[in-house]
Amino acid sequence: MKQAERKSTDLKNIVFIAKSLDGFIAGKNGELDWLHSIPNPDDDDMGYLQLMDEVDAIIMGRVTFETVCGFDVDWPYQKHVFVLSNSLQSVPSELKDDVTLINGSLKQVLSQVHQQGYHNLYIDGGSTIQNFLREDLIDEMRITTIPILLGGGFQLFGDLDHPIMFEHVESKLFVNQIVQDHYKRKSKTQA
Repeated sequence: MKQAERKSTDLKNIVFIAKSLDGFIAGKNGELDWLHSIPNPDDDDMGYLQLMDEVDAIIMGRVTFETVCGFDVDWPYQKHVFVLSNSLQSVPSELKDDVTLINGSLKQVLSQVHQQGYHNLYIDGGSTIQNFLREDLIDEMRITTIPILLGGGFQLFGDLDHPIMFEHVESKLFVNQIVQDHYKRKSKTQA
């Protein structure tokens, strides 16, 4: 589904992710500890709960799913999670009601998810975000920048076949150091 084929009021794919100043979402060895390098004494969720109120479900890649499963915490999502994977055969039994494995082209995946009644989706995971962008399937991005230079790691953005135009909606400042920028996809007629 290309953006022009969708009614933006009916379906929405949103990216909500943090990156370093130099554009990395994970360090050279996949480390994420730098995400907590700025003290957050009030435990500000930085818009995460608002996002969860807006979305019906989450689509994430296998690597992100396995990373979250490796955290020493209870399952953190209240929304249903669809995990894109061609290699996973099952999910842990305690997550069988919360997680669905799904595969196919992104158009097929979105069609299956939409047929199940999920229309506003949180798209998570580096490769997953890059693949959705390559197919021009992202409607909004909320990108939080942590003021740290990692010097290498996994880039948020990858190569695209053509430019994709977004418009800046707003910037928010959290804990006097962390900036979150909100962008919406410009329609093809605006671009």
